[in-house]
Amino acid sequence: MTRRRDRLTEVESFGPNPGGLRMLAYAPPNLVAGAPLVVVLHGCSQNARGYDRNAGWTSLAEQLGFAVLYPEQRAANNAAGCFNWFLTADKARGLGETRSIREMIETMTKTHRLCRGRIFVTGLSAGGAMAAALLADYPEVFSAGAIIAGLPCGVAASVQEAFDAMARPAERTPEELGDAVRANSSHDGLWPRVAVWHGTADATVAPRNADELVKQWLNVHGAPAEDFREELFDGHRRRVWRVDGRDVVESVLVAGLGHGAPLDARMGEVKGPFMLEAGISSTRRIAAFFKLDVLTPTDATMVAEQETAAPRPRPSAKRPPERPVPEALSPDGGVDGRQPDDPKAFRSAPIGRFDIGATIAKALRAAGLMR
Repeated sequence: MTRRRDRLTEVESFGPNPGGLRMLAYAPPNLVAGAPLVVVLHGCSQNARGYDRNAGWTSLAEQLGFAVLYPEQRAANNAAGCFNWFLTADKARGLGETRSIREMIETMTKTHRLCRGRIFVTGLSAGGAMAAALLADYPEVFSAGAIIAGLPCGVAASVQEAFDAMARPAERTPEELGDAVRANSSHDGLWPRVAVWHGTADATVAPRNADELVKQWLNVHGAPAEDFREELFDGHRRRVWRVDGRDVVESVLVAGLGHGAPLDARMGEVKGPFMLEAGISSTRRIAAFFKLDVLTPTDATMVAEQETAAPRPRPSAKRPPERPVPEALSPDGGVDGRQPDDPKAFRSAPIGRFDIGATIAKALRAAGLMR
């Protein structure tokens, strides 16, 4: 079996960490100013190093010259190792895990003089659903995202709703789905481009979630659902929607693939749990969607401009007033009088009558998806 060199290094300090996540990162030697950044989110029962060994993002980064950030879940937050994409305290702008990831991005951008106009996010399963949440929470941060076997933003707010959405996604109108994204921020600029990948034989996250994701982002971009081009992509169906000459949504259905990220051993990628040989490399195809093989002179110019410009305000740790506040949160945005920057604050909030991580782990074991 091919073994990849471990390139990831843990970064202990990166600012407020309300989600209590770990930060692992890689910047290739001689990385130029203005290089892109890819944020990669693992799935349940996975970790950053394992995902990278299989998918090869840092290997590709070394070839093409971009930085990679791997947020990693802790067992203390979720016993199954899933990102808590369905909890308001972790998925809302300025709070929990999405806030922690935003802080990691800021640290990477400043430390390595990366281009703010070329920041991307991709994730698998729970990581894919969290990628969708990040794109909705911080659309001004991301140029594009790719969601593998994930779910739309806003379809669950509890463990039970998360499992229902995974197995039996409700059919929502495009407007309902689009509103779920728009409600997360006051963004009025260009929205991130989005690629949606899913296996047609996925028995864990129903493939209909891919249809709902496409509907969601077509509505956000104002793209007509019927106006697309279709082609075979290494033997798999690919559809692309364009707005004003720009590819804004891409959908790739991988025929016969179960729950996992499609890999291609010919590219040196290695199969593993939920990392599936498919004869097509989602890593390289997503990198192409992100246009990571292109570094334009304007990227370095943008870095110079951002270094001399006034510093951007940090995202607020408090929920915007128009959003509903969960019962567990006190009026000042903290829990039990603590501020959201305390990683333990949201973990102690009484959410239901059960341990969220233990419940997810039990369900995954029952489904044969976790030992």
